[in-house]
Amino acid sequence: MHDPERTYRIGPIHLAPNILPRHGWTFLLGAFLSIGLMTFISIGQAYVLNEHLGVPTSEQGTISGNLVFWTELVALAFFIPAGILIDRVGRRPIYTAGFLLLAMTYALYPLATSVEDLYAYRVIYALGVVAVAGALSTVLVDYPAERSRGKLVALVGMLSGLGIVFTNQFFGALPNLLSDAGFSGTEAGLLTHYAIASLAVLAGVVLLLGLKSGTPVSKEERPGIRDLLMSGFHHARNPRILLSYSAAFIARGDQSINATFLVLWGTTAGIATGMDTAEAVKKGTIIFVIAQISALFWAPVLGSVLDRMDRVTALAICMLLAAIGNLSVILLDNPLASYGIVIFVLLGIGQISVYLGGQSLIGQEAPKAKRGSVLGAFNISGAIGILLITSSGGRLFDTIDPRAPFVVVGVINVLLFVASLYVRLRYPAKPITKAMNDAR
Repeated sequence: MHDPERTYRIGPIHLAPNILPRHGWTFLLGAFLSIGLMTFISIGQAYVLNEHLGVPTSEQGTISGNLVFWTELVALAFFIPAGILIDRVGRRPIYTAGFLLLAMTYALYPLATSVEDLYAYRVIYALGVVAVAGALSTVLVDYPAERSRGKLVALVGMLSGLGIVFTNQFFGALPNLLSDAGFSGTEAGLLTHYAIASLAVLAGVVLLLGLKSGTPVSKEERPGIRDLLMSGFHHARNPRILLSYSAAFIARGDQSINATFLVLWGTTAGIATGMDTAEAVKKGTIIFVIAQISALFWAPVLGSVLDRMDRVTALAICMLLAAIGNLSVILLDNPLASYGIVIFVLLGIGQISVYLGGQSLIGQEAPKAKRGSVLGAFNISGAIGILLITSSGGRLFDTIDPRAPFVVVGVINVLLFVASLYVRLRYPAKPITKAMNDAR
C-alpha cells in the first residue's frame, strides 16, 4: 500500500498528494486523445457533407455553423449537471462515458441520409463533449502540485496538439487511402468513422482502468447539490475567476473556429480548383494540422513561463499572441498559398496560448471541493463562446469572407488583453505559501 501523504512525480511534474504515477500517466494518455477525438468531427463532417450528402459548398459554412450552434445549446444545458456528477460521482466514470458517447457519434455520422440526421447525432456528440471536456479540465486541476501546474497544463496542451495531429492527420487522410485502394467514397467514409469510433472505445476502457477513483474530498466534506449548482456562478465574483471564464469563452471559440473553418476553408478552396472531395479534405486537414503542430512546439515553451509569473500577466501575453495570429489572416487570400504556412503557425501559437493561459488561471483559483462545478461554469463560458462565435462565423464565412470568423476572434482577443491588464493591476493574486501550494 502507498503512503497517502507521500507525493510522486512523473518526470519534472510534481503530483498532488494521493495521486499515483499510474494515475498521472493514464491522464496524459487521456489528454492525448481527448481533444483530437472531439475535433475530428469537423473533418468527418466535411467529408460527409460532400461525399455522402452532396451538399453544395456555398451552403456548407452556414450548415457547419448551425451544427456547432446546436451542439453548444445542448452542451450549455448539461455542463453544470455534468460538473455536479464529476464532483459527486467521480471523474473516472464521467470521463469514460464521454469517450463512449463520442464513439457512438462517429459510428452513426456516416449513416446520415440528411442534414437533419446530423443534428440528431450532434446531441450525442454534445453529451460526449460535455463529459470529456468537463472531466479533462477537472482532472487537470486535481493532479498537479501548485508548483507544477503550469508545466502540467503545458504538457497537456502539447499532448492535445499531438493527439489532434495524430487523429486528424491519420484519420483525415484515411478516406483518400481507402479510395486509392478501391473502396467507393461512401465506403471509405464509413470505414474511417468506424475506425475512429473504435479508438474512442479503447480510450474509454483505458481511463476506466487507470484513473484514480472517487473525488478529492471525503463524502462528509462534499458540498450539497444546491451549493454545487450555484458555486460556479457564485465564484465569478472573484475577478480572476471571472477573467478565466472570459478566457474560456474565447479559447473554445478560437479552437472551434480553427477546427471548423480552417478545414472547411481549405476543403472548399481545393474543390474550387477542381480537386475531388477526398483530396480537398486532405488539403484542408493539412492546414489545420500545421496550426496544431506549431501549437505543439509552442506549448512547452509557454509552460515554463506560466509557472514563473503572475498567471493574469501570463494570460495578457497569451491574448496578445492570439490577437496577432487571428488578425494576420487578413493578409492571406488563398489558404492553399505557400506563404499561408506562416499565418497558420501564428494561429496555432495563439490558440494554444489562450487555452493554456485560461486553464492555468482557473486551476490556481478553483476551490478544491467545488472544482467540478466551477470547471462546469468555466466550460459553459467556453460553450457560449463556441455557440456565438461559430454560428455567426458560419454566416460570415459564407456571406462575407472565409477570413471573417478569424478577424472577429482577433478583435475579442484584443479586448480581453485589455481586461487582463486591468485585473492584473486592480486585483493582484493573494500570497500563497509554498506549503499550501504543494498541498493543493
